[in-house]
Amino acid sequence: MDCRIRLATKEDAAAISRIVITALRESNAQDYPAEVIAQVEKSFTPEAVAVLLNKRKVFVALMHDDLIATASLDGDVVRTVFVEPGHQGSGVGRKLMETIHAQALNADMLTLLVPSSLTAEGFYASMGYRKIRDELHGAERTIVMEKSLQTHSKHE
Repeated sequence: MDCRIRLATKEDAAAISRIVITALRESNAQDYPAEVIAQVEKSFTPEAVAVLLNKRKVFVALMHDDLIATASLDGDVVRTVFVEPGHQGSGVGRKLMETIHAQALNADMLTLLVPSSLTAEGFYASMGYRKIRDELHGAERTIVMEKSLQTHSKHE
């Protein structure tokens, strides 16, 4: 996957919104009812994304100057990891997650949490995350997963 990762800017808000909503409608809709997808979409309008850009460290993946994926770090929680459906399975999500992991390690974080959709649980598991618990938000089921970033003990 020949893409580059950079921090998102406020000019990216509309493109990030489009990526998230397209992925919700085409990928997550296989695991969630339409009313849950519609409810989640409300959190990712361009205006809502612009607000998130001020609260989180948001990254985007670009291919030939087109935004194709996004992921963010909110303290020690990975959020809003979405890849355009046409690019899913190509390695871009993994590359974004490696960027998130590097950022967390640079900030001396030892573990990361991710509230995973049913759709993405296998992806996060393949990256070393393990399920801690399920959470229900109305009809929306989220799987909270955790990954230790420690590669060795600090006492070694």
